[in-house]
Amino acid sequence: MKNKRILITGIAGSIGSELARQLCRRNKVYGCDINETGIMDLRNEIPIQARVGDIRNRETCRDVFSDFLPQVVFHAAAYKHVSPMEEVPSEAVDTNVVGTMNILAYSGIYPVEKFVFISTDKAISPNSIMGATKRLGEIMTKNKGKGYVVVRFGNVLGSRGSVIPIWQRQYDQGKPFTVTSAEAKRYFMTIEQAVSLVITAGDEGKGGEIFILDMGEPLNILEMAKSFGGHGVKITGLRPGEVLEEKLMSEEEEKRSEKRDKFWVIK
Repeated sequence: MKNKRILITGIAGSIGSELARQLCRRNKVYGCDINETGIMDLRNEIPIQARVGDIRNRETCRDVFSDFLPQVVFHAAAYKHVSPMEEVPSEAVDTNVVGTMNILAYSGIYPVEKFVFISTDKAISPNSIMGATKRLGEIMTKNKGKGYVVVRFGNVLGSRGSVIPIWQRQYDQGKPFTVTSAEAKRYFMTIEQAVSLVITAGDEGKGGEIFILDMGEPLNILEMAKSFGGHGVKITGLRPGEVLEEKLMSEEEEKRSEKRDKFWVIK
């Protein structure tokens, strides 16, 4: 992907900012995010144009598309944490569903060649409000057809709110590492790996596909915590909307999927 005008929603987030870093080397990168401090920090770091704005506002989305005229859109803006969204479902719907509808609508009006929706393993047979809203985003994107693809992956190490920064703070404070359950398992990969593969999916996707990154085997969270040492481990119990083990595909999707290098692809 080179010499393109690329719009990244949620550009100040963990995935969005790394997308900007990797893509700005050979493209003109634009961004939109509600986090003004994050935008300022990123603009001081790399050569991008980004504006403060809320994807829930249709006028903002219209202005972003009319100003930047993107050829490629990476839609990373979303609420991503399970527990807070269980408490205020309307916020999850407004951002993850209505916001996605706005971005998809203007991508259809303006000359967008490729649209990549960043999803999560929590969208599979969703047990949470957040997962359900991301599943709706997947369906809306797939149904747009040519040029519209979904990329789905699990937990990203080092991202905001991920377990490693939480454990780091607990270690610094002399507290035990918190683990929801001794049986809990999760898929993990680094931000750099995730974003590199997201870009590849954007290059290779034809439209109407879900690209699932091959993340190997899920890891037991308790065993991970013990391997880091620290000040012991405290079992807290599963929070509302959480499950013991997350999957990357449903049973029905597994039957339709095909292995393609580092991906499983569902058409």
